[in-house]
Amino acid sequence: MSNWTLRQLRELYLTKKLSPTEVTEEYLKRIEKHGDANIFITLNAEQARKQAAIATQRYMAGEASGLLEGIPVAYKDNIFTKGLRSTAGSLIEKDYVPRYDAPAVAQMQQAGAIHLGKLNMHEYAFGITSQNPFYGAVQNPWNRSYSPGGSSGGSGAALAADLAVLTLGTDTGGSIRIPAAACGVVGLKATRDLISGQGTRPISATLDHVGPLAKNVADIAVSLEVFTRKPYLLHLKHSLKGLRVGVPKNYFWTQKDPKVDAAYQQALLHLQALGAVLIEVEVPYTEADAGVVFALAICEGAAEHAERLPQFREQYGADVLGALSAAENFTVVDYIKSRERQAELTLQFEALLQEVDVLATPTTPITAQTIGVNELELAGQTYDLFGLMVHNCAPFNVTGHPALSLPCGQGDHSLPIGLQLVAAYHQEHVLLQVGHAYEQHYLTDFYAARASVAFT
Repeated sequence: MSNWTLRQLRELYLTKKLSPTEVTEEYLKRIEKHGDANIFITLNAEQARKQAAIATQRYMAGEASGLLEGIPVAYKDNIFTKGLRSTAGSLIEKDYVPRYDAPAVAQMQQAGAIHLGKLNMHEYAFGITSQNPFYGAVQNPWNRSYSPGGSSGGSGAALAADLAVLTLGTDTGGSIRIPAAACGVVGLKATRDLISGQGTRPISATLDHVGPLAKNVADIAVSLEVFTRKPYLLHLKHSLKGLRVGVPKNYFWTQKDPKVDAAYQQALLHLQALGAVLIEVEVPYTEADAGVVFALAICEGAAEHAERLPQFREQYGADVLGALSAAENFTVVDYIKSRERQAELTLQFEALLQEVDVLATPTTPITAQTIGVNELELAGQTYDLFGLMVHNCAPFNVTGHPALSLPCGQGDHSLPIGLQLVAAYHQEHVLLQVGHAYEQHYLTDFYAARASVAFT
């Protein structure tokens, strides 16, 4: 295997240098060989082979027209897939088999995707480590003793390990972007509801998003075309000359690993070298607002599990049970106040994002941590790992703005560092334009390094 991207693979199919059947067989072998990395929960080999055979026939006949025709993909296990169990990373749902595909899955399958299987995750998506007590801790391909982030840990790790070409995840407080950063891939949380969130096992109706992860920005653009039928690829080659990049001078500067800071500063200089104009901005989000996302996620998550929890209490993992039980500490007033603050922040950020084209921040203040670590000491102070990892991502779940994470360097132990780009509502094309220009000029060596860590 050569760690093909979506667009490279399509070209090889069209020129008949490879067939979907050949590629699918190789991916299925790789997934089975590396099962000890706990990246997949359920393999979908039989259906994948049938889909690959159909795609191969279509290419041979010159009839392949779907944007994902013959492309091996995998789905986070809280996203419903017809006829294939969707456990949500839980013991309670271990035998749950949906009767329908989630709309996002249906769109990908209709575009010709080959469904390899379901990806491991943090139980019920309630965490950022993907240390799953029932299906094993997902391992980061860059260093298998480290976490791939979460909750969509399998979705990020599958790409870095080259066990899929495109994956789908969910994001409530950073759960697409955190694994993208930790695994050195690209992840998009689009404008809220641009990609349907129906057909998922939810946490929070006001925070949840569904979105793609891929090996580069162009593949994200293709997947977004599948979901929206809009031509995002057309925007990729636009110049960044004069494009306004907002550089926050508050909130995002706290609790940062020095190597993350250095990579971020270098990325800003690179964007400037590409013609962008850097503009310092004050963001409306404060440390006090971190409580908003917790209140919404925990209260709405507890409501989702209200019937399940009394009956299956002993079957929850300890950390998820603790999070759901924490809802008892919130009052109705707390929840309503959080909703009111959410509305305020949404308007304030949208106003700010009219003054700049994109906002640039580190995706996470720190790199991935060793599996089993849940606290971290920085500058002599102990921090909760969850709070650190969602710190820069969660504001945009609160507001629903589109946010893209792509690599921008490596930190300690050569682990990837992520750059987060945020734009106004429905300005995904600007995020992709900026991300593509940056990766084309500055990520060639990084992507070569990532290919070398893919499982052999």
